[in-house]
Parts: sequence; C-alpha cells; structure tokens
Amino acid sequence: MHKPKSITRRDILKAAAATVAARSALHGIPAVAQPKGERPAQTSDVTVLNPQNRVPVSFIIDDSTCLVNLAYFGIPQFHEVFPDRYKQDWRSLPREIPDAFVRKFGEWCREHGVKGKYSIVPYPACVGWMDRYLPGWSKKELADSLKLVRELMMPDWDIHPEMISHTRVIDTKTGRPFPEASEQFMENWGWSQDKSADELTDYMAYALRILKNVGLPCEGITTPGGFGGRNRENLAKATLESCRDVFNAEIPHYFRDLFTDERSVAPLVQYASGLDGDNPKCVVSVIGCTGDWFGGWDGLVPGSVDKFITEDLQGGRLPQVIDKGEPAILVCHWPGIYYNGEEIGFNIFKEVYRRMHARYDNLLWMKNCEIARYWAARELTRIDRQARRITFTAPFGTPRFTIRTRARIEKTPKLMATGKPTLPLRRVNAPLRLEPGTCHTNGREMTLCFDLPKGKCTLML
Repeated sequence: MHKPKSITRRDILKAAAATVAARSALHGIPAVAQPKGERPAQTSDVTVLNPQNRVPVSFIIDDSTCLVNLAYFGIPQFHEVFPDRYKQDWRSLPREIPDAFVRKFGEWCREHGVKGKYSIVPYPACVGWMDRYLPGWSKKELADSLKLVRELMMPDWDIHPEMISHTRVIDTKTGRPFPEASEQFMENWGWSQDKSADELTDYMAYALRILKNVGLPCEGITTPGGFGGRNRENLAKATLESCRDVFNAEIPHYFRDLFTDERSVAPLVQYASGLDGDNPKCVVSVIGCTGDWFGGWDGLVPGSVDKFITEDLQGGRLPQVIDKGEPAILVCHWPGIYYNGEEIGFNIFKEVYRRMHARYDNLLWMKNCEIARYWAARELTRIDRQARRITFTAPFGTPRFTIRTRARIEKTPKLMATGKPTLPLRRVNAPLRLEPGTCHTNGREMTLCFDLPKGKCTLML
C-alpha cells in the first residue's frame, strides 16, 4: 500500500522549477511514529479543550537572522553541492534584510497581536558570528540589530537557532566548516541522518550557546531543510537534552514538519517521563499547517493569499485546519517576506490576517512555546473526579487551561491550590468571553478556564 508522503518544509517551497527537485533530499520519507512516553489517567467526565476554548494561531518565520539575507549567501553554497538544481540568480538578491524592515514588520505584528517563532541563525551561511562579528557590517550595526530582536521581537516571538549555519556543517571542536563541500556535509541534507542523540545534542547546544552569549534565550530549535528527517528519534531526544542543558528549558520544542494534507497538525508530545517526580521531562514537536505561499525561501517567486484563505473566506488551507480546532501554524521564510525590498510576502500576510479575522472570532495568537506548554499540560496532567471535586496533578502548569464537564450550577466553582488563595470562578454569559478565572454554563454542561498551576490543585464545583 502506498504510504502518504511526509512533506518537509523544503519540499513545498516550489519557488522555481529548477529548485523543486533538490530543495530537500528527504522528500517522500513517511513520518515516523515516535514514543510518547508516559501518559497519566484522565477521567472521562472531564474534557480538556483548547485554551479559552479558542483555536491557537501562530506564525513561523524561518531563515531569518540579523542583517544577513540567507538566500543571497546560501544559494552559492547550495549550488556548489547541487549545480544542476540551484540556478537562481542570487546576485540579483539584496545581501541585507535591513533592521528598518524588521522594525516595520515587528511593530505591525505587535499592533495586531501576531505571535510566533523567529529564527536567528547563529552563523548564517558562514558569513559571521552573532556573538563575534559580521564581516560587511560594523560591530555597532550587529549590536543594534541584536538589541532590536531582544526588545521588539522576543516578547511575542520564540527565538530559535536554525542549527548553526543553515548551509555547511560546522566542526564544533574547531568552529570551522568541514573542508568537504558535499551533500554529506550540509546541514540541510546528509550529515544529521546517522548521528547519535549525543552527537546531535552537541551540535544543537553549540548553536544555542551562541544565542545565549548575545542574550537570546531559546526554548526550542528549528531544523534547516531535511535536517534529522531520517533520524527523528535522536532529533527529538537531542532537542530535549540541548535546550534543557543550555537554557534549562522546562518544555523544549522543535519545528521539523508541516503537513498540507488531511493529517493532523496537532502538536506531538513526546518522550514524557518522570511525571510523578520532581524532574518531569517531555519534548514537543510543533507542526506547521501551510506551505510557504508568501514569497518562498529565496524571495524570487511571489505567493498567493488564496492558498491560505480565499476571498470569499470559505476555501483555502486555513479554514480546513481552523474548523477542526487544531492549531493553525503558518510557515514562511524571511527573504520571501521582505521579497527584494518590495515586501510582497509581508503584504500577502497582511491580507491573510485580514481574511482570517473577518471569518473567525475565536482565534488566539500564541508563541510556539505557549502552544507546546499547553499541549504538554493537556496530555500529561492527571485528572480525577469524585462527585463535585475535580483534582488535577500537573507536572507542567499552563495559563488558560480550559475544561468542559457536566455539573450543577447552583454554586460558584472554586479553584484551590496549596499555598495560594482560593479562586472563585466568575460566570460569563458567552463562551468567547472565557478568560482565566471564569466559567460558562450551557444547560448542565460547564466550561471552566483557569491558570493551571504545576503540582496539585482542586476544582470544587
């Protein structure tokens, strides 16, 4: 029986016909089921819903970094390995994506409540180091660019490394690229496919430490191209260990896959362990739901709003996902958003945003780490019920925890947790008015929203 193809992000970036065949060497590899790890009991009397009973939405930006246009510097390196595949006119691209555009984009997104993930490639295309210097830019220009990311982007965006260079594999013992320029020594392709979890952890930690040096904390990692596509178990384990080691991240997450077919795009909570102890662990795979239909990875072929959501607001990929209640995580690449200074990808995103919010009033913009945390709490919290008492034992806390259950409505529900004051849950008259500390009744069903603390708490109905 033919297995459905696992589409990597690079596979769907059909920016040019010559590029399609080579964008990822892993095209067509089926997704591999990975161990979930421990799962606690949850009473059938309680259903965990989306946060605030809304649909999470997020925006993933790949191939971004400070100042360097990764397409301009990366295409020649891809061409050296695959000369018959990478024939884009890279010299026509700008070498820089200026901070003025980062500010314009970031301020628009903040004004409109947009949240997501923004990559900072630590050693972009081997041009220079984020924690040292970038040849071609002054020390002050790099410092100002990093400051802009810290102050404008970080509050609303997760910062991820996209491995180290996004092009050549780096020898972590020397900090230099391996001398062989081949498919086997490119981050996008062969090198990662046979490495142990420890070897991948060392590589990821190297990237994370560079960002730590410049004050950019990370709870997750983005894979460049096909990185780890045939080595998913070790990729997940390495994400867990490297993010915990360098940043003490409680719930590491990673972006590796996107699906644009009928498969679920709900986050995958993997390798859960120690849930009853003082050191619970898990890692979350965050899954995109769209292709890059903005301006592509190289910023050479414009995209289409209608692929996301049509003008009549009925068709396109986003309604398919949102109507199922799964997180709608859009995917793009920074050179295509800037698009040669014409901002074509940015303008497409503005119209996608307008159409989404014209159709839906139940969307909740979240960072990737917030979605990962919610799904970890959703799947790993033990839930017991005895009469009017519901007890939650949570290895990980999360804001906006939302449940539905059958209950009488005479009394005000109260949340009780050790060391915290009792919290009465205020009634609201519409489901979309739910926020932490509130509840809504519909007949004998009650929906309750509260900030779930780590450890044990009790809800009295």
